[in-house]
Amino acid sequence: MKYFTYEEFDSPDQPGSGHEMQPLFLEKLDLARELSGVPYVINSGFRTPEHNAEVGGVSSSSHLTGWASDIRTDSSNRRFLVLKGLIEAGFNRIGVGQSFIHVDCDPSKAGNVTWLY
Repeated sequence: MKYFTYEEFDSPDQPGSGHEMQPLFLEKLDLARELSGVPYVINSGFRTPEHNAEVGGVSSSSHLTGWASDIRTDSSNRRFLVLKGLIEAGFNRIGVGQSFIHVDCDPSKAGNVTWLY
């Protein structure tokens, strides 16, 4: 990875768990970061079931299998640049929140979807 470390994706309750992230996901996210031209701050990467429950994640969350991340977005311009990079990198499962963007490429879920939080 050019732009990230595995530690950025650790579940807070399990140091080293960032290594549970899916290599294909990380490869695409690294490309998206390059295409966006702005740093990505990872709010959430891999989650243990306990941490997922603590943050109100759904039981089928792609964070549990290393297929998802939430990226902090602190302005509308940054949100636009992150979205642009994600789409150009080929992501087609994107959730947009007030202060973050969820992205995943979970092969067990339908693609070409965008939702709001």
